[in-house]
Amino acid sequence: MDKHAKIYVAGHRGLVGSAIVRRLEREGYTNLVYRTSKELDLTDKIQVDHFFEQQKIDYVFLAAAKVGGIVANNEYPADFIRDNLLIQTNVIDAAYRNNVTKLLFLGSTCIYPKLAPQPLKEEYLLTGLLEPTNEPYAIAKIAGIKMCESYNRQYGTKYISVMPTNLYGENDNFDLHTSHVLPALIRKFHEAKENKQPFVEVWGTGTPKREFLYSDDLADACVYLMDNYEGNEIVNIGVGEDIEIGQLAHLVKETVGYNGEIQFDTSKPDGTPRKLVDVTKLNSLGWKASTSLEEGLKKAYQWFLDNAVQKVNS
Repeated sequence: MDKHAKIYVAGHRGLVGSAIVRRLEREGYTNLVYRTSKELDLTDKIQVDHFFEQQKIDYVFLAAAKVGGIVANNEYPADFIRDNLLIQTNVIDAAYRNNVTKLLFLGSTCIYPKLAPQPLKEEYLLTGLLEPTNEPYAIAKIAGIKMCESYNRQYGTKYISVMPTNLYGENDNFDLHTSHVLPALIRKFHEAKENKQPFVEVWGTGTPKREFLYSDDLADACVYLMDNYEGNEIVNIGVGEDIEIGQLAHLVKETVGYNGEIQFDTSKPDGTPRKLVDVTKLNSLGWKASTSLEEGLKKAYQWFLDNAVQKVNS
């Protein structure tokens, strides 16, 4: 990408989008475009078409999505499938019709079958049943992948799809009702420490395994792939290592400095037993994650203290 190319980061306020903006700014890109959801409703085709016609965008990072954890996915399945289908359909189609040079679509590893072999290889897509708790979201993301592939085949576009593993970092969502597991644990342990609670309750058995990628590493990978990868095959982005939720809880407890107990509520769902991505393709393309979980957790907790504590307490 030329340093003066016009780059649209959709979802620039979110965990992924904000990390991509930081990365591009550090790299010296000077012509970044973004809009808040109030300024541009990506579920509205007319607004999206008008925006692309006016702006003459060169590159798109499509990081805008409706996202959430098990609770949110269970309670708002219609919202998750509708909003994500609308966002990605409007943006991908407008990008094609306005001659965008290249687009990067952010998927998710929840697209893979619930019981797929581990680690998850890109070719396992559509080989089995999905995890029921996030099926509507996963189906929307699969549709986005197939839309990019289909536009490439029919129209000769250069759209690539990447599948990040579980993410955390700056601008994460710490709402206990809608957040993912790691930010939820940071908030739970912090509040337990502040309120001198004797124990923290963690959902499930603690035995499922998850992989966690620091958001700034993801952003680095996305910019790298935008510059160095073309192809119709999806690319996993992860670290290639996972950790049991129980171990993660102890690591967060240690990072926060909480001295109480951890209790597991086994009446609550565990979700997918394991989710580790195979990063062989990504590594062969010349990129590897550089932030350890311990280092990333310290950064994420510091960001929470500096930026999110007041918000979650209000």
